[in-house]
Amino acid sequence: MASSLPDLKLLRIFASVVRHQGFANAQRDLNLSTSAISTYMSQLESALGIVLCHRGRGGFSLTSKGELFHQETLRLLGELDGFEQYAAALKGELRGTLNLGVIDSTVGDSALPLAEAIGAYSQEHPAVHLHLSVSSPYELQLGVQDNRLDLAIGAFSSRMSGLVYQPLYREQHWLYCSSRHALFGERRIPEPVVTQQRMVGRGYWSQAELARHGFKHSAATVESMEAQLILILSGAYIGYLPEHYAQAWVDKGDLRVLSPATFGYQAPFSLIIRRGRSREPLIQTFRDLLKSQLNVG
Repeated sequence: MASSLPDLKLLRIFASVVRHQGFANAQRDLNLSTSAISTYMSQLESALGIVLCHRGRGGFSLTSKGELFHQETLRLLGELDGFEQYAAALKGELRGTLNLGVIDSTVGDSALPLAEAIGAYSQEHPAVHLHLSVSSPYELQLGVQDNRLDLAIGAFSSRMSGLVYQPLYREQHWLYCSSRHALFGERRIPEPVVTQQRMVGRGYWSQAELARHGFKHSAATVESMEAQLILILSGAYIGYLPEHYAQAWVDKGDLRVLSPATFGYQAPFSLIIRRGRSREPLIQTFRDLLKSQLNVG
């Protein structure tokens, strides 16, 4: 009957297909053939009495009703996962999957003891499967917003509705040039000379954010710190990097800080959770453990 509730298996297949943007891309995640996925999707559409997606030579896309149904599917699956975790917690054990996201190039940051927190968490809750992903601040927020991620850690210059931002610490950034750059050997460089250089911006920075860091425009754009470091090391650009990330190249003489009295900022790191999910056992236990690690020393 079109009015009956669809099978949860069909909902999970639908969510995976949308996440991977197509049947073929979802094969590995679902361990199903494309023909089987197509059959299950047809069953779901038949049960609902609506067309959820377009598939064919034009590529995969959701219909307008498919978009709405997808949002409700993610909400329902998120609540079901939370309920399963709660039921397991009542028995004194944590089970399920914790989906954690973090921005790139944090592994060397002593201010963020993420590896230590994950190690302690895994030891205390061995039945929990951890899925860790590295992504941009924008993608991390989207992931938490639509329940693909349970929580995420990063510096978020702009905020999204429906998310809770819990402050953690501040990360120091300086403006760098490489030994291949014309300014590397200069001292007492006037500010206008610095701001006239070809600068690397970040794709998730707005024009206002770029201006706050002293520049009107960028000559290149990146989405990760590693990409930014590569462009700075080329000698063709200057750009901002976290101090902890750049230090190894500074020590080797490959990078130097430009005008630290003028250029530099601190990025406020936060842990983000979707509003209403903070008390779910998997999320709450990891959040509390991370905070206790941050307070050590």
